[in-house]
Amino acid sequence: MRRAERELFVKSTVRRRRELAAGGTGDLFQLVREGSAELVAAALEGLPEPRRREIGVALTDWVRQQDRSTWWTTGASTALAVAVVGCLPTAAQAAAILARGSVNPDGERAATLVTGVATERGVTWLGDLGHRLGAKLGRQAWIQRWRFVAALLRDAGAEPPTDDAFVQLWLESVAFPEHHKERAVPLVERLRADPIRPVMLPRLFEVDGLGTAMMFDEVITTWEERRRHVLPAALAQLAAEGVLDRAWLIDRSIGRLLRGDRPTALRAFTVLLDLLRPTTAEVAAHATDYLRLLTDAPAPVATMAQKVLREQPDLALESILEASGDVLHRPDKALVKAQLGWLDRLARQHRDRAGEIAEVIAVAVAHPAVELRDRASALATRHGLDPAAVNPGPAVATPRGDDLPAAAPPAPAPAPIADVDELAEEVAALLGTPSQGTPLDRVLDGLVRLTAIDADRVCAALTPVIERRHWSWGDEHRWEPLCLCGMVVDVLRTAGADHQPRWHSRWQSLLAAVRRNDRSALVATDPRVPPVHRLLRARLAEIGAHVGEPGPGLLATPTSANGLLDPLALLERLAALGDRKAWFWDLTQALLRLPDDTDDAVADKAAALGTPAGDRLAEWLRGGGLPQPVARATTVTRRPRSSRWDWEFEQLAERRLLVELRSPDRYEDPLGLLTADPAPISVDYSGWANLWPSTLPGHRGLVAAYALPLVAASADMDQQGGAAVLPLLAECAGPGGVALDLAVAYGLGARHGADRIAALDALLTLAGAGQLDPTGAGRRLGELVAVGAVKATRVGEPLRDAAQAGAPLTVWRLLAAALPALLAAPGPVRGLPDLLTLASETATATGVRIEVPGLADVTARGGSSRLVTEARRLHRTLATA
Repeated sequence: MRRAERELFVKSTVRRRRELAAGGTGDLFQLVREGSAELVAAALEGLPEPRRREIGVALTDWVRQQDRSTWWTTGASTALAVAVVGCLPTAAQAAAILARGSVNPDGERAATLVTGVATERGVTWLGDLGHRLGAKLGRQAWIQRWRFVAALLRDAGAEPPTDDAFVQLWLESVAFPEHHKERAVPLVERLRADPIRPVMLPRLFEVDGLGTAMMFDEVITTWEERRRHVLPAALAQLAAEGVLDRAWLIDRSIGRLLRGDRPTALRAFTVLLDLLRPTTAEVAAHATDYLRLLTDAPAPVATMAQKVLREQPDLALESILEASGDVLHRPDKALVKAQLGWLDRLARQHRDRAGEIAEVIAVAVAHPAVELRDRASALATRHGLDPAAVNPGPAVATPRGDDLPAAAPPAPAPAPIADVDELAEEVAALLGTPSQGTPLDRVLDGLVRLTAIDADRVCAALTPVIERRHWSWGDEHRWEPLCLCGMVVDVLRTAGADHQPRWHSRWQSLLAAVRRNDRSALVATDPRVPPVHRLLRARLAEIGAHVGEPGPGLLATPTSANGLLDPLALLERLAALGDRKAWFWDLTQALLRLPDDTDDAVADKAAALGTPAGDRLAEWLRGGGLPQPVARATTVTRRPRSSRWDWEFEQLAERRLLVELRSPDRYEDPLGLLTADPAPISVDYSGWANLWPSTLPGHRGLVAAYALPLVAASADMDQQGGAAVLPLLAECAGPGGVALDLAVAYGLGARHGADRIAALDALLTLAGAGQLDPTGAGRRLGELVAVGAVKATRVGEPLRDAAQAGAPLTVWRLLAAALPALLAAPGPVRGLPDLLTLASETATATGVRIEVPGLADVTARGGSSRLVTEARRLHRTLATA
């Protein structure tokens, strides 16, 4: 600091101290806002304790006046921490402010300043404060916040917490050091010098899921020259140097593997064991544990145990045979194949016990994988056993079709919200989690009805609930085109007599923005936002503009869980509305939720009401409602690269098969719902799409076309959650068409298991209701796999599960339609032999013969590749069907 700057700093500090001593706090709070932590510390220095406590009371009140959704910058958080520790009397009061999720002090720097202020003041509760703050840390906490807490505990000489979140954040700090100088130091050196390593390290083997985070790489110079698996390598090196106990590491690693976890989370411990290279004696000491891993652990861990055990010279044959009986029942084909090879080798080594070993090999004759059945049968025969004598196999089943439960009628919608307390509970459940896409109709209906009765009570009940909402509901996410967070929260805030004048102009301007001059067609402002979502925005804006007006509630509230509205219920609501004017978009939504098969008598009763809303209902019913669109599949390509550093471009799928929508001839499409071009390929995803099926519950194909980009992204861009809409689509009514065929095909090839399960649920529901076109879905699946948009290796699992769940005929028809494109593909298709195997099994189970073009050509190629073998198997099955 230059001399002039130093003099100015001293003068301003003296002035602020005088102001604080005289009872002023304005400058101090301004310094906190500006993030001037050093100036805050200097201003507090030397103040008497009574004055500090007075400032502490004012500081607490000032912080409480800030909106909880206000995000404190790093500098402001650091300055706030200095002021809090410098003025508040207890650790509990200090933690009440600093434990807010929006307060994130600047790591070591903040801890150094706070420790200095605490030392100058004589604070003795810094360790207690650190423990209180540490208890509030979640696994998603900002790492600088953890560093601040850890440094406070270190400076106070307190032991660090060992809960799951604290340990995970310690691991994150080890993987990503705070300063560039620290990053240049190898991890092994940083671990050797880490003062809390002895406390944290044992917990790495105990916290579930932590193994995934342990597999980070260390970048010293460039990413291409990074060090792989650096943490297991560092632990192995420290064990070799005697810093860590090698036997302890082996024991803890095996114990972690025995307790189980996700396969990706266990990989770190298999890598560590591989680097430690246990000796023959060490493996022998854990032989029972390795055998348990072989039989029960996930496939990668079991493969590791199998490899280690096969190298053991003195392993008891009885133990191997006992474990093999369980291993050969496992679905992991590579593991079972290797086990059969091991047993084959043992049978040749122990000729006197070959028959006993062959009986164990024969267990695999009943394996679901046909190639393993063939292998086991050949090996058992080679070693002198007729496998049919031991395991004759299942009896030939009578040819059958699908055996699925009949479709159940739609479940009734939940009862309306009855009072303000229940409304507050429902809003708290809605805003308390980041899960968007939760149905809103019941909450909005209760809000409108109860606000019309007692707006002040509703406002008083909802204000604290909104204040405590999850951070993801803080504002509209402008990077996410479908986000409704801000609108939903603002509608809830509007529900109060004092708020309505403030929000009225906002809602009116939003209403004007979503409609054209004729008040009906929805204005398109973003090609990524489909018309159905623009309808949701219009409804929210309308509710915000009119909430508090007298009325019976929302007309569009569904009577079924899938979104359908009983026409008689709508008629009763219109009668209760009387001469009051119906809200345009509310009535529009109500009409869109009516079933197609409404009795003409309802239209006559609606016209008899003699109101504009009744006339509109009658006209809608007599005109047949909203027609089905004309849908056409079309290919969309990704946008051009915008710059050299366009990181998003590489994540985009090169091409995607989507659906173009057009209205039928001689239909004007006044709402614009039936006219939509395919959305551009982007990385956006939103759970809000789960609201679309209940918005148009009688137009399954229309909603499927809207949601198709999100479902497709779960397969061609490996995004998560995009297929969650499929079971909701299955509960809708109306034809699915090409959009549903593509949605099912993309969903079956989704990257994540939860999305494939959602596609499986939808497939079974649709098949049980007779509303799935397996030939159409199979043809689209073949096209997508052939062009690389969907991976065939992902498709087999949900299809096999569908066949086992009672839909073998649906699966066979789907595969028969998909196989021609796969067999004619110019290059090899990974996973195709497995699909051929499943096709053979389902064709045999159903006894239905379907010609598969291209199958004979593959059969005639010759050779013994698995593809040709499975093609011949299917060909023989069809020849005898």
